[in-house]
Amino acid sequence: MLLSETKSAPRLLTSYLIMGGTQLTKRHWVKGSVLLVLQLLFIAYLPQLVVTLKGLISLGDVAQVRSGFNVTTGDNSIFMLVEGVIALVYLFLFLCTYIFNVRDAHQCINCNLNIRGQIKAIYDDKFAFIILSPAFLASVAFIIMPIVITVLVSFTNYASPNHIPPKNLVDWVGFKNFFTLFELKIWSGTFSGIALWTIEWAVSATVLTCGFGFILALALDNRNIRGKKVWRVIFILPYAIPAFVTLLIFRLLLNGIGPVNSLLNHWGFDSVAFLSDPVIAKITVVAVSVWVGAPYFMLLISGALTNISQDLYEASEVDGANKFQQFWEITLPMVLHQVAPSLVMTFSLNFNNFGAIFLLTEGGPINPDYRFAGHTDILITWIYKLTLDFQQYQI
Repeated sequence: MLLSETKSAPRLLTSYLIMGGTQLTKRHWVKGSVLLVLQLLFIAYLPQLVVTLKGLISLGDVAQVRSGFNVTTGDNSIFMLVEGVIALVYLFLFLCTYIFNVRDAHQCINCNLNIRGQIKAIYDDKFAFIILSPAFLASVAFIIMPIVITVLVSFTNYASPNHIPPKNLVDWVGFKNFFTLFELKIWSGTFSGIALWTIEWAVSATVLTCGFGFILALALDNRNIRGKKVWRVIFILPYAIPAFVTLLIFRLLLNGIGPVNSLLNHWGFDSVAFLSDPVIAKITVVAVSVWVGAPYFMLLISGALTNISQDLYEASEVDGANKFQQFWEITLPMVLHQVAPSLVMTFSLNFNNFGAIFLLTEGGPINPDYRFAGHTDILITWIYKLTLDFQQYQI
């Protein structure tokens, strides 16, 4: 036993220095070759990796220089930041591969399979890993990396007009932006006001949409209603039309000189500032959101109502329950139990519902007390304006 452990120790030491070394000595040709190639590629890229990581730390040292029509290209700080994050991800994945190499070396035994048999064995043993790898890499590239880059940008001074690459360099500023956001009144007031309205908007739009859809579903479920199929088609039309088309139509209908105000003027009433009065504009965006989303909940709740046994209602009538008590004690709890996940999903959607706000009001009307934001802006539309319109990327 001691002799066997003594002989295996150099082989294990080989895998610490040369990835796949132990696997190759035990005739795991496929696995060992792949690990060895990955290490060689890492070594080949190592000098560039060091330079890239240094660039992530410094974010560039040479600014762009312009002399007449001649422009001397300098360092692009944001490109260096992105490349640095990619390098960190690459380094992390290599370290994971190295750890796998070491663990596999401890468990490795002599292999008597040919290359085709080894490939089949790896496929059978690592099937889940092989199938999930593309999705994992896509998640890293398109979800994790953008989030990391966005978080890192918040620790820089990447903003117009003095720190926009490639003309100017960007520097690390630590938590300065966060202190600015919460300490300066103009920024803290904007953030707190928009955050509060975002919650109010998400809650009211979700509850009222579900409530109105509930009313429509109950109306269609009533036995005394005739032509249910016709009414169902009419009610579903707002949901059948693309939401962005509906929002743009309402924007045309409700603006100051739109058809609705023209009709009100024709009847002798004053125009209503649907989109330019702060309070009315907020009510308008909620009402339009209810119009767009209520048919979805109508269909969902109609399906939930069909799952409620009529025996429950008959038993409650025997016990003397009236219609309101039946609704409150039977219909409402059982429907909410089934639509609760959809309510949570709708709340999350409304919390970041860029289109509902931007296509209808563009965040307006203007609020002079806010920084780069209007009365109906929610957090996502404010971020859009900060970055795309005003180039305040650090916030």
